[in-house]
Amino acid sequence: MMLMAQDRKPGQLSLHQLQQNFVDLRFGMFIHFNIATYANQDWPDPNFSPALFNPVKLDCNQWAEAAKSANMSYGCLTTKHHSGFCIWDTKTTNYSVMHSPFKRDVVKEFVNAFRAKGLKVMLYYSILDTHHKLRPNEIEPKHIEMVKKQITELLTNYGPIQALIIDGWDAPWSRISYDDIPFEQIYKLVKSLQPNCLLMDLNGAKYPAEGLYYTDIKTYEMGAGQRVSKETNKMPALACLPINSAWFWKTDFPTSPVKDPAKLVKETLIPLNNASCNFILNVAPNRDGLIDDNALAALKQIGTIWKNDGPVVKVADTGEPIISHNLAKKQPSNSSWSDDMNIMDFANDDNFHTSWLSNTEVKNPWYEIDFKHPTAFNTIVIAESEPNITNYRLEYEQNGTWKELFNGENLKKIKIHRFGRVTGNKVRISIGKSNKTASIAEFEVYNETR
Repeated sequence: MMLMAQDRKPGQLSLHQLQQNFVDLRFGMFIHFNIATYANQDWPDPNFSPALFNPVKLDCNQWAEAAKSANMSYGCLTTKHHSGFCIWDTKTTNYSVMHSPFKRDVVKEFVNAFRAKGLKVMLYYSILDTHHKLRPNEIEPKHIEMVKKQITELLTNYGPIQALIIDGWDAPWSRISYDDIPFEQIYKLVKSLQPNCLLMDLNGAKYPAEGLYYTDIKTYEMGAGQRVSKETNKMPALACLPINSAWFWKTDFPTSPVKDPAKLVKETLIPLNNASCNFILNVAPNRDGLIDDNALAALKQIGTIWKNDGPVVKVADTGEPIISHNLAKKQPSNSSWSDDMNIMDFANDDNFHTSWLSNTEVKNPWYEIDFKHPTAFNTIVIAESEPNITNYRLEYEQNGTWKELFNGENLKKIKIHRFGRVTGNKVRISIGKSNKTASIAEFEVYNETR
């Protein structure tokens, strides 16, 4: 989905400007609050009763005031987590807050409270949904329709949403691919409903830091060990971490120490901002719907030692993200002589941690994908484990004739080539120069909508 300036709707900003605006926000509040709050675990039983959800003292104004006290600029609420419970007035399921004793639209109260304090609002939404059996080996067309209807509700009924943060999608633990729930369709739906809403997927564990795959913003879940490089990052990014020991509230939270505010500022917030990375700190409300006193005190302390100094340095122009189906994934492939076991299949196995490696005896290595039938495409990406290949030629075979797409130098680790749509049976890279033995982590082919 490639948009030129003349193609934008009135008031629609470029992706680069939206990325800059997001990073300039610097610091926000993640709010994990859902039926898991009542389970003492982050993943409750998929059939956990809605009758248990009853935050009788819910006060989203308290949340917003706490965010302001830390000089945060936005909040993001878990509208639906992995167990599928919806905390807004949805028409898609009875597994929701409206069928609990509480019967109030928490999303509505959240957005109203945060906007009243001058804070931006973002929403979190999980694709994985164990209650509705939206999980590996169970996905049906009805699940895709449910996702579309729920996202439509969230982006239609609650005013401008700065970002939709998606989770449980194409993650090693969720095992729901971007083909199972078609990413391109969801991405285009979001942009059709709110063109200025960023869509970011918490998929940092799989995709290389230097490439913008299936997200508008690079994401890093620090609690899972993911780290943005504070020295080399060039991408607009988001990093998240809970102030407590877990994402959702636990019974020991009121009496357990939270993370040290001074260390959070000095060792996390400031270095991340200096690396074009927005930091979102999770603060989990308790079963009454209020933030505990120890977390409130920590947020106030953060606000006394850190101030939002406004825009960060200009972020790099990433270009549009990859959002389409990878046509080359697990297709027949061929290559010149490979090194030992590192054969051609490793370059299109949808795993950026494995690579095809050329044999050192080969002077002019090559690699190709064989579609076995005429296939339309307009984008080729060569992803390496490190910048290595420096000069190469890209070609496609059409009716027995090889036609050139690119011939030259590219020093990047993720080499993206976008061009007018062509149709071919095969796609090949012929490697002219590399700093050391040529290798390819993923050879990708896409037919993007433009």
